[in-house]
Amino acid sequence: MNTKLIMTISAAFLAAIGIALIFAADDIIAVFVAEPSEVLRITAQLLGATYFGFAILNWMAKGAIIGGIYNKPLVMANFAQFFIGGAMLVKSVLRNQQLPAGLFILAGIYVVMASLFAFIMFRHPDNRTA
Repeated sequence: MNTKLIMTISAAFLAAIGIALIFAADDIIAVFVAEPSEVLRITAQLLGATYFGFAILNWMAKGAIIGGIYNKPLVMANFAQFFIGGAMLVKSVLRNQQLPAGLFILAGIYVVMASLFAFIMFRHPDNRTA
């Protein structure tokens, strides 16, 4: 498995969400809430900063050996983020079919990324996949 490609895709995905939350928090909040408040705006921007920081982490580590015992904290953090986020999103979209279609797509991406990081976590890397 090409971990460099997975880390690059993960970094791009998280950076896109992070940048959107940092610079377009009002617009994103308005999709889900009638009127954005200052607390929601700050919370969304802090969440965006977290996503962007995670994206930078993944981008900087994309060339390293990843899998098995190598870079285990990085893999575990990505797995936890995508697994927990994916479980929450899947639960939400299954309970409420009226949610925006974008959340269905987001749930699918999260599940795929969680599966990839779970695979990386338990697979020993070799020279062809680093």
